[in-house]
Amino acid sequence: MEKDFEKLRQLMVKNQLIDRGIEDQLVIDAFKKVPREKFMLEKNRHLAYEDGAQSIDEGQTISQPYIVASMLQALNLDESDRVLEIGTGSGYAAALLAEIAAEVYTIERIEKLAVKAKEVLAELNYEKVKVKIGDGSLGWVEKAPYDAIIVSAAAPYVPEKLQEQLKKGGRIIIPIGERGGIQSLKLIKKKYNGKFKEEELEYVRFVPLLGEDSWK
Repeated sequence: MEKDFEKLRQLMVKNQLIDRGIEDQLVIDAFKKVPREKFMLEKNRHLAYEDGAQSIDEGQTISQPYIVASMLQALNLDESDRVLEIGTGSGYAAALLAEIAAEVYTIERIEKLAVKAKEVLAELNYEKVKVKIGDGSLGWVEKAPYDAIIVSAAAPYVPEKLQEQLKKGGRIIIPIGERGGIQSLKLIKKKYNGKFKEEELEYVRFVPLLGEDSWK
């Protein structure tokens, strides 16, 4: 079965990522390595390399591989980056980030998900990923500033604390829009004068970011 997953993973990378325009070699290599099936519910593992989001515990989801790849490519990451992820979920995106970046910090508000993600990441030796249980809308100020912030949940606007914790020259990717509806994936860059430049990428559908500086 493990051999089958390996084959399915390589096919997923070709058919769902490369054929759709994912070109960043660091992103492609990360997807080739990380075993998505390990982050899935046992009963859903056979769907690990299907082209779509899948259910995990607590009514949350593991995102469609293409959407995660698209977000990581847009962030233009390199091996020296310190990255903050908001919404650990299963831990899959954090593992992908760990294959690329120097340091990865990830926050999850649901304790059960955070504990499980931490266990899976440890089992797969992703020691550079630090997991925190908390309110993602407030960021992780003790570890700031960050070169990049990826928000894996939809917000009504960009939380102020996340903007503050971003380095000058850094970038945030975040879905902005309706709760429970369609959102616009936005890439926001912090210029060296401290101002922000925003770019709209594509339409997506994410679970809501709940927190003090987001949806209540």
